[in-house]
Amino acid sequence: MAADTFGWDVGGAHVKACRLRDGRVLDVAQWPCPLWLGLQHLADVLRLAGQRWPDLGRACHAVTMTGELADLFEHRQDGVERIAGLLGEVLGDAPALRFFAGDAPWCSAAEAGDRWAAIASANWLAGARHAAQALPDDEGVLVDIGSTTTDLIAFGRGRVLTTARSDAQRLASGELVYQGVVRTPLCALGPRVPWQGRALNVMNEFFATTADVYRLTGGLAPEHDQQASADGGAKTLPASRRRLARMIGLDARDGSDADWQRLAAHWRTEQVREIRSQLARVGALHGLGPAAVLVTAGCGDFLVPEIADPGARCLAYAGAVARLAPGAPPQVAAWAQVCAPSVAVAVLLDQALGRASTGARHTSEGAA
Repeated sequence: MAADTFGWDVGGAHVKACRLRDGRVLDVAQWPCPLWLGLQHLADVLRLAGQRWPDLGRACHAVTMTGELADLFEHRQDGVERIAGLLGEVLGDAPALRFFAGDAPWCSAAEAGDRWAAIASANWLAGARHAAQALPDDEGVLVDIGSTTTDLIAFGRGRVLTTARSDAQRLASGELVYQGVVRTPLCALGPRVPWQGRALNVMNEFFATTADVYRLTGGLAPEHDQQASADGGAKTLPASRRRLARMIGLDARDGSDADWQRLAAHWRTEQVREIRSQLARVGALHGLGPAAVLVTAGCGDFLVPEIADPGARCLAYAGAVARLAPGAPPQVAAWAQVCAPSVAVAVLLDQALGRASTGARHTSEGAA
C-alpha cells in the first residue's frame, strides 16, 4: 500500500494536520502552538503528532505555513528557513517532505530558504485552489474565518481568481481581513461602544478578545477555544464578562448579565459588519454575481449566515470539497472544516506526485 500523505499548516498560534489516504481524509488534528514564544513549541507539537501517528516517518508530507510571521524571527525568510529546518530534522527521512510554494514548484526543506517568498503565508492559496478544483462549474468565494484572520478568496472556472499573492497585497484588496473569532483584541473592532444609553470610548488594551464575545453570544466550540485568555484566566462566562468590563473601565458588578450580553452582541455585530463589507469588496473586485457560492471553513464558520446575503448558497468545505474516508467519524469532518489548508496541501501534493485522484470534477492548476 502506498504511503499516506500528511498535510501540515504551521501557524503562529496553532498547528493543523491532516492524514490523507487514497485522496480521502482519514484524520485531522489541531494543537495550540505559541510560536512567538520559541521554536520549541513547534518541536513539542511534532512530538505529540508522532504519538498520535507513530508512522509519520513512513509517510509523505506537504507543508504550508503562516508561522514565519511570528516575531520570534528576524524576518519572514528567517522564519521560513527555521520552520523548514525543524521539519526537515524531524521528518527528513520520510519518503517525501515538500513545501507548498503557490504558483511555483513544490520544494524541499533545503530549498525553502531560497523560495521563502513563495512559501510564506500561502496556506490560503492551497485552500482556495482545492475549492476551485472541486467546484469547477461554480464561481464563488472561499470564506475561511479562523481564530486570528479571515480569508476571502474568489474562484471560478476551476481557478483561483485573485492575482494577489502576498499578505500585503491581500490586505489592500480586502481578501485578507486580520480578524478572527478567538485571538483578535476587542479594541480592534471599533473605538466606541454603547453602554447603558451612552457611547463610551474603548480602552486600547489587551484586556479581552473575540473569544470572550463568542463565549457569551454563542458559536465558538469549546474544542476550538485553545488559546489562553487575555488575562490568562478562566474561560467561563463570568470571567469573560469581567474581561469585557475592563475594556470600558468597569467591573463586571457594574452591569447586569444582560448588560454584558448586549455589549458582547454589539462587538459581534461590528465584526460581522466588517467581514461582510470586505466580502462585498471581493465580490465586486472579481465581478461575482448573485449566484456565487460561499465555501465556508474555519472555526468561525458559524458567522457565515450573518455575513452572507439572504438566499446565498453556502457549502461547507468538509462536505463539498474535502473527501472523507468511508466510515470516518463525525469529528473528522468537523476538524477538516476547521483545518482546511492542511487538507488542501495534502490533496495538492498527492496530485503533484500522481499518487491519487481527487475526483473526476477536479482540474489541475499550478506547477507541481
